[in-house]
Amino acid sequence: MRNFLNKIFLFLLLIFSTSFSQFKISKDVLKDKIKGGWAGQTIGVTFGAPTEFHFMGTMINDYQKIPWSDTVCAWWYKNEPGLYDDLYMDLTFVDIFDKLGLDAPVDSFAAAFANAEYPLWHANQAARYNILNGINAPNSGNWKYNPHADCIDFQIESDFAGLMSPAMQNAASFICDKIGHIMNYGDGWYGGVFVSNMYSLSFTSKNIYHIVNQSLKVIPSESDFYKCIKDVIRWYKKFPNDWKSTWFEVQKKWTDDTGCPEGVFKALNIDAKVNAAYIVISLLYGKGDFEKTMEIATRCGQDSDCNPSNAAGILGVIYGYKNIPDKWKQALLPVEDLNFKFTNISLNKVYEIGYNHALKNIVKNGGAVGNDVLTIKTEPAKVVRFEKSMPDLIPLERKKNLA
Repeated sequence: MRNFLNKIFLFLLLIFSTSFSQFKISKDVLKDKIKGGWAGQTIGVTFGAPTEFHFMGTMINDYQKIPWSDTVCAWWYKNEPGLYDDLYMDLTFVDIFDKLGLDAPVDSFAAAFANAEYPLWHANQAARYNILNGINAPNSGNWKYNPHADCIDFQIESDFAGLMSPAMQNAASFICDKIGHIMNYGDGWYGGVFVSNMYSLSFTSKNIYHIVNQSLKVIPSESDFYKCIKDVIRWYKKFPNDWKSTWFEVQKKWTDDTGCPEGVFKALNIDAKVNAAYIVISLLYGKGDFEKTMEIATRCGQDSDCNPSNAAGILGVIYGYKNIPDKWKQALLPVEDLNFKFTNISLNKVYEIGYNHALKNIVKNGGAVGNDVLTIKTEPAKVVRFEKSMPDLIPLERKKNLA
């Protein structure tokens, strides 16, 4: 009997030891990587700003230079602060975590963004309307109430979930489940889950191909989002030195937008999976080069500020703030103490807030905070549940406004 119990104990111990492992990182390195992620987002969105939605269904050719200068961030902060919706949307949720803790209820996040002063578009705008009219989360993002459910919205504002979940993919997915369904569903939600998982893995690996592949594993294989990104990886192998060929393959197979009322029967494509494909194209073909990655993400067109923002943010984590080339950081220096419009949070503030949230999330998920070193409990990433917006629905026509 004793031998039998010993065997059971060893078996359970084996299961436990293979299910969980540890990742150690110094406090200084973690802080630098989180700082790099927020800085990278800001650099990326500023870099792509001049071309946003100017190139829809076409790429930006090489002869057209994308300008950059040490004063470019300051100009956008002052003259077009709405550019930074990627950031101030993230900061809405960061602020709620800061005020109410990591277990803040979903309604607090929904109310904060629904009642904020900033303008919204697509899935966010529809979700705001829903919430203000009594349709609360998660129905506010469900395709039955939100025709923009597959749009890019949560994908561009999910960075915070990965940045506060270093090496903890399941923790990132959990946060995305709570907040992402406020405004999205199905492929639109998967975009945020995928991006946040890439951020989470970027704390542990510099291998872009590994980060993309491992993050995709949390997305259900029967979803169109998974199939689209899997195709991008396959085409990358087929055309390893020609990102434009992969772009064309995406264009041919995946750009039929059947949901977004503003994009159906038009060149505009704000669909999450297509723009996520552009992020992945830039990461794979950029091969870790900061400038090349942003160039490709921008030149893919469509939402050409948000896509380089996500891509540069992920690279910012891999690099760490200290290793982002000075060419890009110089533009941040004049604005790092300035609050983003509609918020009371600046980059310098969120560097600290984001770091503190990561420490709390590490402890919440079984890790430990030492004097100099953090021990993060990691576990195999779980596939999130399958969802599909507008199943078998196909648009028939776009009617003109006769009013």
